[in-house]
Amino acid sequence: MSKTAVKLLLTHGAGASCHSDFMQQLCSALFAEQIEVSLFHFGYMQTRLDGGSRRPPPKATLLQPELMAALQQFTRDGQPCFIAGKSMGGRIASMLAADPEAAAMLAGCFVYGYPFHAPGKSVWRTAHFSQLTVPLVILQGERDPFGKRNEVAAKHWPGVVLHWLNSGDHDFKPLKSSGQSQASLIIEAASITRRYIDAILDETQP
Repeated sequence: MSKTAVKLLLTHGAGASCHSDFMQQLCSALFAEQIEVSLFHFGYMQTRLDGGSRRPPPKATLLQPELMAALQQFTRDGQPCFIAGKSMGGRIASMLAADPEAAAMLAGCFVYGYPFHAPGKSVWRTAHFSQLTVPLVILQGERDPFGKRNEVAAKHWPGVVLHWLNSGDHDFKPLKSSGQSQASLIIEAASITRRYIDAILDETQP
């Protein structure tokens, strides 16, 4: 049975662009699930790609308007629209999912490796989770130093679904002893993305 065509606006993490191996593998896996992916580079990353400064990314509040502008362009044809990001990009996407104006254009949000906190730090980046009005699905490696399973599993946020990837780190690389590979976990993440997209669409159909 054919799957409903859907659009996903996907952006990168803080240090690697949409051309990274992880992002390209993820795009291929999502495409195999009949998800039309559009990649977005924040301005600071595009400057890097153009041979300019390698400054760190601006604060999240400064990146949010950039992604909002891209979302407004992305949603013009009326198709079901989802937003997603790797790590920092996922955090910015989730901030839009908690913004009423942006959320009105979205069916859901996906994050591949959420940066719950900086490694070794205790400040959590989840305050906006209480304001979510569309589903947020987080695909997280169990060993991710930005939020390991034993740190996050006891917490609960309404509207947030966590799917744990066995033995994965922040880039979904597992331990050899797990018998899995980064590629297999990326494919699993794409499959779970499709499963939740279908569930969200089923709930929103009249």
